[in-house]
Amino acid sequence: MTADAPDRSSHRIDAEARPYDPDQLPRKDEVAFDAFLDLDLRVGRVTNVQPFPEARDPAWKLTVDFGPLIGELRTSAKVTEYPAEELVGRQVVGAINLGRKRIAGFVSEFLVLGGLEADGRVRLLAPDADLPPGSVVA
Repeated sequence: MTADAPDRSSHRIDAEARPYDPDQLPRKDEVAFDAFLDLDLRVGRVTNVQPFPEARDPAWKLTVDFGPLIGELRTSAKVTEYPAEELVGRQVVGAINLGRKRIAGFVSEFLVLGGLEADGRVRLLAPDADLPPGSVVA
């Protein structure tokens, strides 16, 4: 991590500091292609959204269906700009093999992916066509 880069261990939203301004973030170091291939990125469909008042920052608890082989996995996400009713049924992209992480007593089982606005707000990634849950992202 460079001195100007945001702390990658803790995503934050900050309208004044704009920690994810693409004009200010240098390119990251290269990684081996095999390391990228080790990530299991899949398309899933949000089936349930619950409030997460115990979280330090505003967040939802999401349940996402990744198809019959993987099943439903849960995560927390700082995506409260999206109303819960807009999220249910939406397709998302998730990294499903990063291990579990306990967040304020909740076990997050995958990382939902999104693009970051300069201030840190998340814009969820999704395929541009409807894909079956569990589809691999290449």
